[in-house]
Amino acid sequence: MRKTRIAALALMLGFSAAGLYAQAGRGAASPTPKAVSPSDFTGYWVSVVTEDWLYRMVTPAKGDYASVPLTAEARKVADAWDPAKDEAEGNQCKAYGAPAIMRIPGRLHITWQDDFNLKIETDSGRQTRLLHFGATPAVQGADWQGVSIAEWEVVAGARGPLPGGGLKIVTTKMKPGYLRKNGVPYSTNAVVTEYYDRVNEPNGDSWLIVKTIVEDPQYLTQPFITSTHFKKQADASGWNPTPCTAR
Repeated sequence: MRKTRIAALALMLGFSAAGLYAQAGRGAASPTPKAVSPSDFTGYWVSVVTEDWLYRMVTPAKGDYASVPLTAEARKVADAWDPAKDEAEGNQCKAYGAPAIMRIPGRLHITWQDDFNLKIETDSGRQTRLLHFGATPAVQGADWQGVSIAEWEVVAGARGPLPGGGLKIVTTKMKPGYLRKNGVPYSTNAVVTEYYDRVNEPNGDSWLIVKTIVEDPQYLTQPFITSTHFKKQADASGWNPTPCTAR
């Protein structure tokens, strides 16, 4: 009875792919993150705006930061938003950093740069994110996309991981920027945790659902959580790289 209960519990618990495959055997080369990916996120995806339409499709007015749990200091920063100043300083991309880029309407192109790095390119703002699997890379960060560490989230089955697992990403070391285009701030101390899941519909449609959690002790009183949806495209139709805009 006890063995049965333990086996059932193992089926229910999620484990990282790295942990599962590290048990494949001593002396054997570990499979790469690309080789053990439980879900395929590669290809072209277009954003489908189903949440916060008024805050994503148009730039909100200064001082409109509804639903964002800002500190008093953050509200002062948002109330002082000056897009002309950002343009003059070459900071048009402040709303295109890792905490907010997935909320900008547009398209994604996801590819494997190599066996250990998944690359996300956006046509809106022409941004590139590198998701590093394994050890923290020897990079400095301090740019809009920061340093992103990724790991697969899979569910252990009786004969190995079950298909359809997700992706967890933790991003730090970013330049300070905006959660929304109207100057709602995040600081350099912000931490972004994301969960990517692919959902395949019976009609053949595939969806990428991105849950984003932004934590920032300087500017947020509690985690800021959003859910963003993308639909899979068959090809690069509509791909239109455009520069960042501050307005």
